[in-house]
Amino acid sequence: MIAGAIFDADGTLLDSMPIWDNAAALYLEGLGYVPEPGLGRILYPMSMAEGADYLIARYGLSQSREEIVCGVSAAIEDFYFHRAQPKAGLEAFLRQLQERGIPMAVATSSDRRLVEAALKRLGLLSRFKGIFTCAQAGEGKSRPDVYHLANRSLGGPKPQSVWVFEDAFFAASTAGRAGYRVAVVRDPSADGDREKLEQLADYAMEDFTDFNGFYQQALK
Repeated sequence: MIAGAIFDADGTLLDSMPIWDNAAALYLEGLGYVPEPGLGRILYPMSMAEGADYLIARYGLSQSREEIVCGVSAAIEDFYFHRAQPKAGLEAFLRQLQERGIPMAVATSSDRRLVEAALKRLGLLSRFKGIFTCAQAGEGKSRPDVYHLANRSLGGPKPQSVWVFEDAFFAASTAGRAGYRVAVVRDPSADGDREKLEQLADYAMEDFTDFNGFYQQALK
């Protein structure tokens, strides 16, 4: 039985993980600098402010921390508003769930405004009961609060009858521990955890073209 579906956004609904690796590089290129290889990996553990400080020190930028944060944020915003694309097969997958009367919601760590803009531009926003963020829930995905918040918008069915779609191991683990059934969707950013993800998952998907396989599993 499947009473509802909750989808992560970045790397699951949207092919958007590369922008988080490349936003600072795009900003530097716009200023005429050549970014160092692997810049995204260097900046990944830093806050936006810390990343700005690194760019100032590494590249000798004259811009202030605030100007750099705004510039990198603008590159990210431009991507979501104009260029982010859905994962393969997504539109048909969501349509088939909706045709079967299965309510859906989004649970994301990202800024709601960005995710909403991308889904609206792609014509997918109306498929969902709502978009729920970790900021709104008050906790990151190391805790299940955002999934519970999204689940309430579906009418509050038991977690055991709700599927959570994720691409990241830590988030999928949280959903599974909270009692949700977990479908993992492959994203290259998580390939290092692929074996662990497939072992954890109730169902593992290469992309959203595999509706029949998923639905048969969901009905078990």
